[in-house]
Amino acid sequence: MLILYIVLGIILLIAVLAAIAPKTYNVSRTIEISKSKAEVFNYLKFLKNQDEWSPWGKRDPNMQKKFTGKDGEVGAISYWKGNKEVGEGEQELSKIVEGERIESQLRFLKPWKSTSDAYLVTEEIDEQRTRVIWGFSGNNQFPMSIMMLFMNMDKMIGKDFEEGLASLKEIMEK
Repeated sequence: MLILYIVLGIILLIAVLAAIAPKTYNVSRTIEISKSKAEVFNYLKFLKNQDEWSPWGKRDPNMQKKFTGKDGEVGAISYWKGNKEVGEGEQELSKIVEGERIESQLRFLKPWKSTSDAYLVTEEIDEQRTRVIWGFSGNNQFPMSIMMLFMNMDKMIGKDFEEGLASLKEIMEK
């Protein structure tokens, strides 16, 4: 009987945790770049350019990369396979609002399967200054949703976004 109560207690605990766990996430960071909005946007829309400023490319210089489709257009795909720190996956451009927003779908294959929506937004501050917002969002599926009670996605990924945007600023302002 005791074993039955323990099992029921564990099931109840899991059910309660699943009910209160965050179902979605949205992480973003912003930076100002001293370049025109058109220059910044035209650089950002090419997946191959992300290799120059993305923090994950720096974590595995031997990462395998493959591109399909026409870079800078909806449907272009960047595939990567790297070490344990960067994993394996692909990014597909899913929507481009010219001069405003670039949306893509991130499909992570390893170390675990998941899908997220990423975006880059450019906003004109003035003729020679542009605000860039880089972010991604998605849904936490069970059991990952329970793990998110004990992990902070914003803290985990936010630092990477800050590092990447700082690199982007450095490249664009040269």
